[in-house]
Amino acid sequence: MANFAVGKEMYPELRRSLPPQLPEFLKKQRWFGGKARQIYSVEVTDVISISRSNVDYLLLIARVKYADGIEESYAMPLSFAEEEKSTKEMVSCSLRIGRSGEGGEARILTDALTHEDFLRCLLEMIEEKARAKGDKGELRALQTTAYADLRPPSSDALRPRPIAAEQSNTSILYGDRLILKFFRRLEEGINPDLEIGAFLTEKVHFPHVPKLAGSLEYRGRDGRQMVQGILQAFVPNQGDAWRYTLNVLSDFYQAALKHAREQQPPGRDVARAFNIEGERPAFASESVADYLAAAQLLGRRTAEMHLALASEPNDPAFRPEQFTPEFQRMLEESVLGLTTRVFGLLRERTAAVPDSVRSEAAELASREDEVRGRVRSVLRSPLAATRTRIHGDYHLGQVLYTGSDFVIIDFEGEPARPLADRRTKRSPLQDVSGMLRSFHYAAFAPLLAPVGGTPLPVEAGPRLTIWAERWNAWVADRFLTGYFDTSGAASYLPDSREAIHKLLDFHLLEKAIYELGYELNNRPSWVGIPLQGILRLLSS
Repeated sequence: MANFAVGKEMYPELRRSLPPQLPEFLKKQRWFGGKARQIYSVEVTDVISISRSNVDYLLLIARVKYADGIEESYAMPLSFAEEEKSTKEMVSCSLRIGRSGEGGEARILTDALTHEDFLRCLLEMIEEKARAKGDKGELRALQTTAYADLRPPSSDALRPRPIAAEQSNTSILYGDRLILKFFRRLEEGINPDLEIGAFLTEKVHFPHVPKLAGSLEYRGRDGRQMVQGILQAFVPNQGDAWRYTLNVLSDFYQAALKHAREQQPPGRDVARAFNIEGERPAFASESVADYLAAAQLLGRRTAEMHLALASEPNDPAFRPEQFTPEFQRMLEESVLGLTTRVFGLLRERTAAVPDSVRSEAAELASREDEVRGRVRSVLRSPLAATRTRIHGDYHLGQVLYTGSDFVIIDFEGEPARPLADRRTKRSPLQDVSGMLRSFHYAAFAPLLAPVGGTPLPVEAGPRLTIWAERWNAWVADRFLTGYFDTSGAASYLPDSREAIHKLLDFHLLEKAIYELGYELNNRPSWVGIPLQGILRLLSS
């Protein structure tokens, strides 16, 4: 096995010279999540030396402390470049150790994830199940039983290349066989993406997720454990289901504009039906038929995922559990707290929302008590269903479309939540509500901003709104049909259709309230989407 540990003679210099440079360095990195916060200090908590082919690399673990008391840990793989060989651009986004002049030598440190040799090194560590020792801990490489089947006989087929589109993490594609998700921000504890990936790959052999091949984990001598990277099978695909959906919608809206004067959209609301598609004009049937079949398939795959996650009664991390009064009280406090914050923000910013939805915003702002009553009515009665592990951040962007099927990815959960909270067992209907809300967003996104395909005329927005509502209703119906037909009498579903609707509506309301807060803070022009979702739920 290759030797991945080198001397520690440079550690004192790294600990001395790097912390003063790191605040400015971090602010220039696209993956750094604390740009909006004031950095109080940065501490180098560990340095891990990695060598390959006589080239030295460093993995720096740094703890960032913000002025508001929040702390985060970041991983920074670094490579050496001689000062005289470095470019002006490189120096502007790099770190420096040592000093020039008086016989001293300055060394430039740059991002190692731009170096093909280092990317090969990461895969080689997993190949050899190696360890790289640091000052305060070590980086461990692990394999799953699926690794041998996923790796091709020749390493030549695994040439690495970073995927440039990544933001908070960095993904590296190895040929067309493997993909490594390298985490920039590290979190202490069990990572649900790794945990669920291992469960679905090795225990229940669920085929509609990328197989887990291995991982990189940082383990400190103080007992800290943080996942550094996850290696999975690469799934050939045509992009995520969000992009696929928007392409379909582009064709649908063009057809709707062409036939809008010939035929008005149907008035029947079928958004809440399980098995009633409603009436569709001929042009709509032609333009959405394939997508409706795909939505039903996605519903089936979603239910199969939930059945798989609920299938192991002997593993405490995955064993289904009953709803308890304590859990329902905790959930009620959480959702009511969210409601208080978001409705306060809504009242504060009603005047700033678009004119077209201002009256709806004012109406909703006056109905907070009604929303709170809906939440209490669900959670203050016993829920006759089980809680299970779920995806936790389920939407069209978390599903890959292969051209004929779907593959579900990214089981990290909502990034803003602590790791322990993301591992909490919940109703799978929370995932279902996330996908339904994603369909709703997709339906209206082309009317709010150019999203690809043939641009829609600005003046067409009002005419297309009713067709967006119809499309959303048809698709939601088909997705739910696929989901409930496949779930059957699963223990995670309440035992009556009325109780299922009630719990699903609760999660839809919770999700739409969260979305409303997000849009008010980040994208006021989109506030109408969650506003409409909440008002529709209140009127049902």
